[in-house]
Amino acid sequence: MRAGFLAFDRTRRFLYTVHGDLSDITAMAIDPASGKLAVINRQSTEGKNPVHLAIDPSNRFVVVANHITSTLALLSRHEDGSLGAVIDLVKLEGKIGPHRVEQPFAKPHQVEFDPSGKFIVVPDKGLDLVFTYRIDAEQGKLVLVGKPARAREGAGPRHVAFHPGGRLAYVVNELDSTVTSYHFDPATGTLAPFQIVSAVPDAYTGNSRAAEIAVSADGRFVYASNRGDDSIATFAIEPASGRLSPIGWTATGGKTPRFFALALSDKFLFVANEDTDTIKLLKRDHTSGGLVATEQAIHVGSPVCILVRPG
Repeated sequence: MRAGFLAFDRTRRFLYTVHGDLSDITAMAIDPASGKLAVINRQSTEGKNPVHLAIDPSNRFVVVANHITSTLALLSRHEDGSLGAVIDLVKLEGKIGPHRVEQPFAKPHQVEFDPSGKFIVVPDKGLDLVFTYRIDAEQGKLVLVGKPARAREGAGPRHVAFHPGGRLAYVVNELDSTVTSYHFDPATGTLAPFQIVSAVPDAYTGNSRAAEIAVSADGRFVYASNRGDDSIATFAIEPASGRLSPIGWTATGGKTPRFFALALSDKFLFVANEDTDTIKLLKRDHTSGGLVATEQAIHVGSPVCILVRPG
């Protein structure tokens, strides 16, 4: 059973993973001394290809995106770290995008809480939409908030990253390798796009699929990974407008960087090169935002997610 995306609970004493090749989510306890994991229990997500998960701020619920069955699942979470069964299952609907292979139906790819923890933003690769939901804790339901934000046709929204200020969001679009900038209203959960930029260099003429996105903790830079160009794009955020300007692209030292994570006070960026079975370490310059490749690498089979637990 292959593990997919990972998430800590809000106390960081428990770890959860979805199994993208199945229909399950597993809860694990973390030994505080050794860091070793012990399985607590496993639950069905009542859908196929669960690709992402998130724990709500109250630590009572887990939200999962079922990519292939076009649903969001809400599960209860207990104080001992165990998971309850699915208590709500919501199907995403809309007009599918124009890509004949990748957009046959709705494909939610991520469930990400905004900085306030009030809203869940869901990029949907199949519908070229970005949805906003909230949790009705009393009823145990997922509730759609307003109308979803539209992406460019065929863009394939994949992941979202919020600016720490809480009023900007950046979405990486998988299919056309772009990044869209949005104004985010923290009171209503509304997203309004205002810029789109390429995630690959203009000299790159091959096929590439964008994958992951992150905003630096200081709110000054955005990073996005490209599978094909096999690079991390770096963008500067204009403080007044939130617009992005490209700084450069850094090779990941492997193939298919499906995921990356900023770590250790954003001094480093760890890249998961899925098809070369390596996690590569890039150094980050706090002033310029630039990345520099190092020779350091961890060899691990087909890495798809990295989660760093502060010491």
